[in-house]
Formats: sequence, C-alpha cells, structure tokens
Amino acid sequence: MRLNIAIFFGALFGALGVLLFLVSFGSDYWLLVTEVGKCSGEQNIENVTFHHEGFFWRCWFNGIVEENDSNIWQFWYTNQPPSKNCTHAYLSPYPFMRGEHNATSYDSAVSILFSLVVMLYVIWVQAVADMESYKNMRMKDCLDFTPSVLYGWSFFLAPAGIFFSLLAGLLFLVVGRHIQIHH
Repeated sequence: MRLNIAIFFGALFGALGVLLFLVSFGSDYWLLVTEVGKCSGEQNIENVTFHHEGFFWRCWFNGIVEENDSNIWQFWYTNQPPSKNCTHAYLSPYPFMRGEHNATSYDSAVSILFSLVVMLYVIWVQAVADMESYKNMRMKDCLDFTPSVLYGWSFFLAPAGIFFSLLAGLLFLVVGRHIQIHH
C-alpha cells in the first residue's frame, strides 16, 4: 500500500514538474521592463513602454500607468493592448548540428548544463547584453532615464518545476530501491 502511494506521488510530482517547465519555458514573461518617457518634454503617465522577454519572443507595447498601479499587472494577458510589437529572441545564436552527436554521452550532463544555461541566460539578458546597452543608449538623450526591471512569473515557475521534478526522481529512486530489495 505504501509503495502505491509513493508511486502516485512520484507520478503527480513528475507531471507537475513537467507542466511547470512547459508553462515556464513556453511563455515570454521571464523579464519585465517598464520604461517611462520622462524626457520627452511632457511628463505624462501615458508615455510608457512595457517590454517582456522570454526564450523565444521579445515583445513591447505602449500603455498607461496609474499612480497606485502595480507594474506586474500591466503584463497580464487581459491588460495588454490588442496590438503589440514582437520579435524573435532565441536563447542560443549557435546552430545545432543534427546527427553528429552521441546521445548517450550527453544524457548524464544535460540537466546540469540546462540549469546553467537558464541561469546564464537570465544574467545575460538583464545585466550584460540588453539592459545596460539600452540604458546607456537612452541616457545619452535623457539623463533621467531609469527603467524598472522585474523578473516575470515564468522565472519563478522554473525553480518550482525543478523542485517537483527532483522530488519525483527521488521518490522513484526510493520505489525502485524498495522493489529491488523486497522482490
């Protein structure tokens, strides 16, 4: 009976981990940026550009910010305008050579390398490549330019997916060990 419960929770946590990974990596809400145009002469609340970026898409749209409005709600699906601009933002610019790799030698290291790639991607997008160069470019025209940068909800779903996947793997290891000892 305890073995069936462990198998059930292992499958549940594994499915939950995979679902969180698919939602997290399939969306484009890893990095959220709000840019207020304060140097355009008129300092009104309607001159705001919202940017959101994921693994595959980088999008931006204009919007309105009220005084007590939280920035994260502007990126919700229902609050976005019907028209927004999007461009491709792929994770890796390097081509993948099909058929020229040994799959068995890569299987053992793929999870660690993928986690490192995700972490380095987030650091690269926020600190090195996009934000600093864009901020420096805009500060040439306007010294009062300070964008608001937030991690999106997709960024927080990925560690939860990792946790549930590792927990499912641990439960299946315990179940396998139990079956090996007792049968």
